[in-house]
Amino acid sequence: MERNITLIALFAALIAALGLVPSFMLASGVPISAQSMGVMLAGTILGARRGALAVLLVLFLVALGLPLLAGGRAGLGVFAGPTMGFLVGWPVAAFVTGWLAGRWRDGTPVVMPAIAAFIGGVIVLYAFGIGGFAIIADKTLLQSAAVMGVYVPGDIVKAVLTGFITEGVLRARPGLARG
Repeated sequence: MERNITLIALFAALIAALGLVPSFMLASGVPISAQSMGVMLAGTILGARRGALAVLLVLFLVALGLPLLAGGRAGLGVFAGPTMGFLVGWPVAAFVTGWLAGRWRDGTPVVMPAIAAFIGGVIVLYAFGIGGFAIIADKTLLQSAAVMGVYVPGDIVKAVLTGFITEGVLRARPGLARG
C-alpha cells in the first residue's frame, strides 16, 4: 500500500516536473510541453490503475491552484480553456496506455511500450483533446483536428522515447511493473 502511494506521488511529481521543461505556446493556446510524455510513462511503468491515479493527483493539485502545468498554469480556469479536453483525457490516456502495456509486457522490448504509449497517449488523448478544443473554440471536429495536427509529430517522438525509457526503467527495476 505505502509503495503504491509513493509511486503514484513520484509519478505525479514527474509529470509536474516535466511542466518545467520549457514549452512553446502556439496560437491555438495549447502548449507544446513534455508533460504528455509523463502521462505516457505513468501508464507504461506504473500500469493502468496507478498511472491514472498519478495523473488524477496532478489534476487535483492543479485544480487547487498549484501551478503544475506547463507555463505555470493552474486553477479551475484551465479546465475551461483550450487544453480542457487534453486535461480530461490525461487519466484515460494513462489508463489505456498502462492497460495495453500490461497486456503486452512480454512482447518486443521498447516497441510494445512505445505502441501502447502511441495508442493511449496520442490516439486516445487526441480524441479528448480535439473534442474539448472543438467545444471551447466553437469549431468543428475536423477544424479542431487540423489545428491539433501540428502537435502529432512531437507526440509520436514522445511515444518512442517512452518506449526506450520504459524498457530501461523496467530492466533496472522489474518490480515496478507489478501493481
